[in-house]
Amino acid sequence: MSSYEVYAVKYAEREAVRAEHFIGGDIHDNSPMPMDYFVWVIRDNHQNTWVVDTGFEEDDATARGRTLLRTAAEGVALIGVDPETVSDVIMTHFHYDHAGGVKQFPNAIFHVQEAEMAFATGRDMTSRAYSHAFNVRHIQNLVGRVFAQRVRFHEGDVELAPGLTLHLIGGHTRGLQVVRIDTGHGVVVLASDASHYWANMEEGRPFPIVDDLSLMVRGWDRLRELAGKDGVIVPGHDPLVFERFRASSEDLEDIAVRLDQGS
Repeated sequence: MSSYEVYAVKYAEREAVRAEHFIGGDIHDNSPMPMDYFVWVIRDNHQNTWVVDTGFEEDDATARGRTLLRTAAEGVALIGVDPETVSDVIMTHFHYDHAGGVKQFPNAIFHVQEAEMAFATGRDMTSRAYSHAFNVRHIQNLVGRVFAQRVRFHEGDVELAPGLTLHLIGGHTRGLQVVRIDTGHGVVVLASDASHYWANMEEGRPFPIVDDLSLMVRGWDRLRELAGKDGVIVPGHDPLVFERFRASSEDLEDIAVRLDQGS
């Protein structure tokens, strides 16, 4: 029976206000609501490691006014993961802040939904309404991995290892997938951008970057179903993770938390 450790590692941040994060409500609500940027790490008791998403790099930080604190590779190294030896990277979706560090994991197989690759390389990218959240360099890097036979395509839900499964949600992007981990002592669901903040799903107010609003809203119920009564759902960008979960070590306060140990 496998057991798992699950970590969230912060790599970047930006100042923001509440009105930027919701469809509906007061569009003039300028109360502070900062955004944190994370990658995630899953480790089992057989020395297998999966990295979830790859962050962005300095070019995106500069172009988009974000503060890059460390690269994804530097972040995972802080919890003892050598990016050169990572064999599997799960891509929840291809937006710039999740797909910008593909080259930082040179020996990995990348797990993607086929719908996301079709979305990011298809006709929708001719529209700025869709393409503004992508970086063409990142997509080119992923296509290069396809030709190098380093991409594993999935169509819908799939089990990667006992207790570790991927689930197609969509909504935010065409092929957004979330990760469910039955750690052996509780369930953790990495929602990524199926819910940027706990407030999105708890208040029933979607994030404004959306491909299919209906799928996004229905996705919240799917997250709850995957977590079950006693599991935890971890949103993609919420600074409250540092209040609700313990730091992975004393020297990584406000950098990395253990998600499988509860609050």
